[in-house]
Amino acid sequence: MDDHDDAFDEEEFDHGSLEVELREAAAILDPVPAGLRQIAIEAYVLHDLDARVAELTFDSLVDAIPVRGAVDVPRMLTFHGGGLTVDVEVGAQGLMGQLLPPQPASIEVLAGPRAGAALLADDMGRFVADAPPAGPFALRLRTGGEVVVTEWLRA
Repeated sequence: MDDHDDAFDEEEFDHGSLEVELREAAAILDPVPAGLRQIAIEAYVLHDLDARVAELTFDSLVDAIPVRGAVDVPRMLTFHGGGLTVDVEVGAQGLMGQLLPPQPASIEVLAGPRAGAALLADDMGRFVADAPPAGPFALRLRTGGEVVVTEWLRA
C-alpha cells in the first residue's frame, strides 16, 4: 500500500461543512445568552466606522502616585487621538473635561449599550456633566467634520 493512500487528502476535505458542523455544535453545547447577544447588537449600533479612536494615555488609578490621607480623589484621564487631546476628571459630582487644542464640540457620554448624556464643549474646549457615568463609558466627540471616540472604561 502506498503512503499516499493512507494520508489525509486535503483536496477532498470540505472546510465549509466542518465549519457549519462546529457552529451547530457550539450553538447546542454553549449557546450565547440572549441578553449578551442583545447587548452586542446595541453596542455595534453605537460603532462609528468613520470615527478615530482616542487612546487612553493616562489614568490616575494606574499611573498616579497615591497621596496619603486623600479620600474621594477624582479620577483623571487623558486620551489622545486624531490630533486631539481630551483631559477628563471623573468624580462623585460628575464629569468635567477639556479638549486640546481648545475648540467647541458636541460630546456624547456613551454608557453601556446606549448613548447617554449630550454635552457641549465651549470655545475653550471645556465641558461638564452633572452626574458621573455609572458603569462602562466612552466619549464620542464631534469637532467640525471629525468624529473621535475614546476607549471604553469603567467608571
